Amino acid sequence: TGQAVGSKIGQGTAHIIEDSAHIGEFRKGEVLITTMTDPDWEPIMKIASAIVTNKGGRTCHAAIISRELGIPCIIGTEDGTEKLSSGKPITVSCAQGEVGYIYEGLLNFDIDRLDLESIPQTKTKIMMNVGIPENAFKDARIPNDGVGLAREEFIINSHIGIHPLALIHYEELKGKGDPETKEIVGKIDEMTGAHEGSKEEFFINKLAMGIGKIGAAFYPNDVIVRLSDFKTNEYANLIGGQLYEPVESNPMIGWRGASRYYDEKFREAFGLECKALLKARDEMGLTNIKVMVPFCRTPEEGKKVIEVMADFGLIQGENDLEVYVMCEIPSNVISADRFADIFDGFSIGSNDLTQLTLGLDRDSDLVSHIFDERNQAVKDMVKQVIDVARRRGRKIGICGQAPSDFPEFATFLVECGIDSISLIPDTVVKTRLAIAKKEEELGIKVDEG
Repeated sequence: TGQAVGSKIGQGTAHIIEDSAHIGEFRKGEVLITTMTDPDWEPIMKIASAIVTNKGGRTCHAAIISRELGIPCIIGTEDGTEKLSSGKPITVSCAQGEVGYIYEGLLNFDIDRLDLESIPQTKTKIMMNVGIPENAFKDARIPNDGVGLAREEFIINSHIGIHPLALIHYEELKGKGDPETKEIVGKIDEMTGAHEGSKEEFFINKLAMGIGKIGAAFYPNDVIVRLSDFKTNEYANLIGGQLYEPVESNPMIGWRGASRYYDEKFREAFGLECKALLKARDEMGLTNIKVMVPFCRTPEEGKKVIEVMADFGLIQGENDLEVYVMCEIPSNVISADRFADIFDGFSIGSNDLTQLTLGLDRDSDLVSHIFDERNQAVKDMVKQVIDVARRRGRKIGICGQAPSDFPEFATFLVECGIDSISLIPDTVVKTRLAIAKKEEELGIKVDEG
């Protein structure tokens, strides 16, 4: 057993892989069993029927990606790689509450079906967290009010795979003769060979296509795209990344999010993101795409990011472009009035807000039992920023994991008066039902306001 991620059941042949160097041995439909995952594992995660890990908490890499893929995942089993055996058929169940169970054999199970036409409307907008363009049109068929969190990371990691600065400085790298750089140049040539245009355009076009597919699938509903939020160790995993990324002792609270965008060491790379968003909005006509700035520690940082965006043609207010800020740091709550002077709205990132309010590393197994968005201190922070946003007339939503995992947290948000709740696709229907019931109890009418 371990912690269940999602609410589905998956079956297949168990395949234990301890090292990402052996992912080429994995076959579609097998159950991936490993210690932990990182972005290097994503090519096989998306073809797995289920995922089982020894380590990790509810917001670890395996949990986040499996939710986006809609694949059942059990994390923190501690000894899954020892107790399970490769080659044997197993059933992985996340359909029995917070605890996930792994059974021998391919068990029969019942499937409950629901008529989507009978799903009630709610005043609270029910949006989705989407990061995989290939799933966008399928996910869009579920009743929804748009995308509250469209992540760029999966597109960059899976469709591009190359550090943006390595593409920008490609000609300079070609001139170097050391074996490491030659290998990087060879990989870039291999991956970009079929693309017409410059190396920078490869990045812009690939990112624009991924974002555009999500924007088109949910058009005309809002699609809020979060700017890249890789940490330094994750950027370093991209081809050429080790040439440009520092080694940090704690990347989780290091050089990430807003602090990268205006830094001269990364500014030109951020410019490629801005140009991709501009292409999706202006050339593709997908003006339902909005922008969200992650991990913005101070209002001054927010101003700098908006200025840099404008330098690259992405101008707040032009062509109805709205710019939101993630509320995931205590300073975002404490200085919410000042952030409201700069941004069009907030989106609560409950994963990082919980981590930083409680002062723990959400990737650490040693303190994972303390990580709980339902902690009163976290709920007080959430209510405080919702109150400020409502008073200031700013939009406020949530895109963190809490309302997907805990229906009672979703109903708490409704009581606070939140505008929108963004969920993983496989919890949208059941959470909408819970919210409709809570709104009815509170006397909130759909056509109100």
